[in-house]
Amino acid sequence: MNQAIGVFDSGVGGLTVVRELRQRFPMKHIHYLGDTARVPYGTKSARTVERYALTCQNFLLERQVKLVMVACNTASANALPALQASTSVPVIGAVHPGALAALAASRSRHIAVLGTLGTVRSGAYEEAIGQRDPSATVVARACPLFVPLAEEGWGDTDIALLAARRYLSELFENNDLIDTIVLGCTHYPLLRDVVSKVCAELSSKPVQIIDSAAAMVTQAAAHLEASAQTDGDARRGALQCFVTDESRMEELAPRFLGETLDSLETVDL
Repeated sequence: MNQAIGVFDSGVGGLTVVRELRQRFPMKHIHYLGDTARVPYGTKSARTVERYALTCQNFLLERQVKLVMVACNTASANALPALQASTSVPVIGAVHPGALAALAASRSRHIAVLGTLGTVRSGAYEEAIGQRDPSATVVARACPLFVPLAEEGWGDTDIALLAARRYLSELFENNDLIDTIVLGCTHYPLLRDVVSKVCAELSSKPVQIIDSAAAMVTQAAAHLEASAQTDGDARRGALQCFVTDESRMEELAPRFLGETLDSLETVDL
């Protein structure tokens, strides 16, 4: 039996994780839940985010998924211990994979994190990186405009470039040793090129850009490859998408996923 992988996010951004999964493991079935009725999580309290995240995970567990991927940095930052404690199914968040990838990439040990207000306030990346390397210096910057720019398809425009310059200039002015930046939100990969361009303008040295979505899939690979013997279906895996409010999912999904949706169902959590 080819059990599905469960992925959830507060909205559409987590489809960047699904895109990475489908490129690396095309035969895997995936259930994706976007809690679009309650998006964004980034402006909510930690307690509310934990409650919402547990509800999303329970929805996926009811569908007998073999792995849960929390494709939301805010939920990972505020709710991962509660999510992991509530099930025996492996649960992978976005923060720790991103932290590990950043430490592997950084030579100066000066790392910047771009994220939502909720992720930045949580201090989760500072804690995750500091636990592994107390000598590392981590600075975090909330970039709230990046989410609507990604959703509007303006990730490679002059407006996005101006926003990135505004957000990043302060980071490099205060710390010119930064050599690694973590895109700590699953929307932000759509602005990767713009972030790279601005880094080249502001820094005299190469800056590594870490995509938390790709880092999550790398960590998930061990779990998925260990269960490969259960996946006997030779056809491309099915992707079933669920949302709590239809909103603009069908319009936005191709920008994040790289393909149109075959299945979309609205559910009430």
